[in-house]
Amino acid sequence: MTELYGERQIRENELEPIPNPAPDRPYLVTHDCPEFTCLCPRSGFPDFASIHIEYVPAGHVVELKSLKLYINGYRDQHVFHEAAVNRILDDLVGAVHPAWMRVTGDFNVRGNIKTVITAQHGERPAGV
Repeated sequence: MTELYGERQIRENELEPIPNPAPDRPYLVTHDCPEFTCLCPRSGFPDFASIHIEYVPAGHVVELKSLKLYINGYRDQHVFHEAAVNRILDDLVGAVHPAWMRVTGDFNVRGNIKTVITAQHGERPAGV
């Protein structure tokens, strides 16, 4: 079967930093990704979550299409909730080098347990 163009875009995607349009002003950027999906590494069953990303940019912000494709790339990955959230944080910090960043994975109930994972990079600047 021929690879579809969306599958190719996801496979080839890299998080893309773009210049911060207001580098002299501390401000908060928030992204909500309500359709996050990955696979349980033990059962292979799908896990669903909302991923919330908050950050105070320094020199760069993340380009939104690259973020969308990056998040969609998890749909076929077998990964524990904790690993997914920490990997997303590490990858975004590596791409845009923010002054501060927090990633929260709010996972749907599974097996009667609700899981929320929060990982943070740096200290949030006062007043932001």
